[in-house]
Amino acid sequence: MLPSGEIIWTGANTLKFSSGYNLTQLFIGSEGTLGIITEIVVKLIPKSKDNMLMLASFPSNESACEAVSAIFRAGQTPSSLEFMERRGVEWVIEHDNISFNLADGVEAFLLIEVDGNNLDFLLEQCEQINMVLEENNCMDVLLADTAAQKEALWTMRRTMAVSVKSNSVYKEEDTVVPRAELPKLIKGIKEIGRNYGFESVCYGHAGDGNLHVNIIKSAMSDDDWNNNLSDGIKEIFNLTISLGGTISGEHGIGYVQKPYMPLKFSETHLALMKGIKKVFDPTGIMNPGKIFDQDL
Repeated sequence: MLPSGEIIWTGANTLKFSSGYNLTQLFIGSEGTLGIITEIVVKLIPKSKDNMLMLASFPSNESACEAVSAIFRAGQTPSSLEFMERRGVEWVIEHDNISFNLADGVEAFLLIEVDGNNLDFLLEQCEQINMVLEENNCMDVLLADTAAQKEALWTMRRTMAVSVKSNSVYKEEDTVVPRAELPKLIKGIKEIGRNYGFESVCYGHAGDGNLHVNIIKSAMSDDDWNNNLSDGIKEIFNLTISLGGTISGEHGIGYVQKPYMPLKFSETHLALMKGIKKVFDPTGIMNPGKIFDQDL
């Protein structure tokens, strides 16, 4: 539904569509600033019969991140590939009473899932992925062989965000880079944190190059947190962009990220976006103030 009240249907119920501009994708990425989506058509795929889950441990964040792109370069495509740093796991153990044996020397984990309809093929996939992990400084691999073990590992990952949000003053950034650049990204984030005096807990969808950076206030003074942290966040985004990434992988822009839009986009890009907003919503009634200030 457009701001005028007119209802339109975008796209088509066909496997292919290349007729005019792709208004469907435009609306999907608009955060409610162009109109209201009232109905959607989705593509469904059959649920896989089987899955296997591996937890790989590494001596450093960088080595875990280096293994991510190595897995894909080896021709493997996991259904899920998640990164967790040790501090995040410690946080979950401390605040959510989740039992997990955290070995000395382990600094990061990859949670790797494969799924399909042929268990023998999945076992072969796991063996090939394990070979890649061994070649990339992996310390140990746990293969979850029961539904309870799988659920316990996924609970640890899913609980991480909730644990951080519930037990600390924090700000979360949603960086994304090409997978091969993840080691440089997380190394740079930690260096920036040391320079500005903040702690960070990082985890995310490493298979997509998506890293959630939870910036923890910790010992930072109120003055530094309120007045200087934005400079540190700007450095994180500049690093992300320099690595071929962007300032939000899935969370969107909203209010919080909009001051950083000029870091990624030229004046030409921004003018085009604002022009689109004016065409669809000339009176500015749709989600005002999100992505761009009300005064365009």
